[in-house]
Amino acid sequence: MRLAMVVAWLALALILHGSWRLVRAPSPWPRLFLGGVAWLFGARARVVGTPLRRDVVFLANHLSWMDILLLAGASGTAFVAKAELRAVPLIGWLCTLNRTIFVRRGDRMAVAGQVAQLRDALGQAWAVTIFPEGTTGDGATLLPFKASLLAALDPPPPGLRVQPVRIDYGAATRELAWVGDEPGQDHAMRVLRRRGTFRARMTFLDPFDPAGMDRKAIAAAARARIEAAGPRPNSIAGHRDP
Repeated sequence: MRLAMVVAWLALALILHGSWRLVRAPSPWPRLFLGGVAWLFGARARVVGTPLRRDVVFLANHLSWMDILLLAGASGTAFVAKAELRAVPLIGWLCTLNRTIFVRRGDRMAVAGQVAQLRDALGQAWAVTIFPEGTTGDGATLLPFKASLLAALDPPPPGLRVQPVRIDYGAATRELAWVGDEPGQDHAMRVLRRRGTFRARMTFLDPFDPAGMDRKAIAAAARARIEAAGPRPNSIAGHRDP
């Protein structure tokens, strides 16, 4: 049923997106479509703080592929994501609608090209999201941030801001988190089959100017702010909004 509703929503969004493109107006429909898909999958988003719209890199903790739909819906951001995600049925295609930059993190020969691709996106004043943990976590522990994933920010482009983002699925976090060796398709179907709705809170923390900071300092500063904004690890399973 959810997939059928996504197809219907996609057909409508494509028509509206095409209408905007015909008059050469900036189209909000990729962002609205992805946010709408998250809603159809049960997410009830709550945005805390104000996301910047341009000249910004969001650094966020990572729990599930749902993070991409929710962050895109809230801010219109493009993403840096692992290349394997592109092959996930439906989800990979949805990511391409929002200018996702796919990278092969184990391919050292392609690093220079990937950095150039990201810096080009930043040069166009896009909002871009990076998940510096490099993988998804269980929501109870914030994993170390990999400074190597921030190579395009060393040095930071002039005028760029970094905005840390804390993602939290409350009581549903452990159900929705993608951890361990679970195949991507199995995880996607597990989330799709989950009954009911869940609260998805995205806390956009105060942005900071990374000028004069190298990538290790940027990663450390963002991680510290995200960690400080989260609930105590032992309270994740029963966490509720105040």
